[in-house]
Amino acid sequence: MSEPRATSRLDTHADPASSASTGAGARGAVQPPTPSSPRKPPSVRRRLAALLYEALLLFGVVFVAGYLFSTLTQQRNGLTHHNLLAAWIGLVVGLYFVWFWTHSGQTLPMKTWRLRVVAADGAPLSAWRAIARYLLAWLWFLPPLALHPLLGLRVPQTLAIAGIWFVLWAATGRLGASRQFLHDRLAGTRVIDVTREVPPVTVVS
Repeated sequence: MSEPRATSRLDTHADPASSASTGAGARGAVQPPTPSSPRKPPSVRRRLAALLYEALLLFGVVFVAGYLFSTLTQQRNGLTHHNLLAAWIGLVVGLYFVWFWTHSGQTLPMKTWRLRVVAADGAPLSAWRAIARYLLAWLWFLPPLALHPLLGLRVPQTLAIAGIWFVLWAATGRLGASRQFLHDRLAGTRVIDVTREVPPVTVVS
């Protein structure tokens, strides 16, 4: 009858040690972050605000490009080499966007509004996909402007059609599960909301 009692005493002395080691292991254990819910696409308002900011910055880019062109070609007035000037400005603006989109996915206005453009699968943009997105982005403006010479419209009529077209194009950002503008869907790109990653939490008991 004495042997079972000795065994039980050994067991009772061993249990606190094991529990202490378990408690020590629990202290300082890094709890993995809980899986976050899928990010919602940025609102249309934020993307349009970034577009407006972008337009303001482009005034400076276009001014510098126009000044270089007029200096190099000795342009005397706006009608001289105006087609070449338009092509030159389009090229410079394209290089501006493609460089930023392929290097960081963000221009300065996009950084301000915490936006980033990526491929549809979340990968960084390749040069060809960035070029495709730039060319397709002209669909915001070119179709209504092309009607001006084709139909002989007056300037107020052209501006009214361009405004209606702009609103309709912006409305495509509210359609579908992706909530992306039409040119992003056609280019295989999407604009995402850039938020800070939540670091793992260390629990100390």
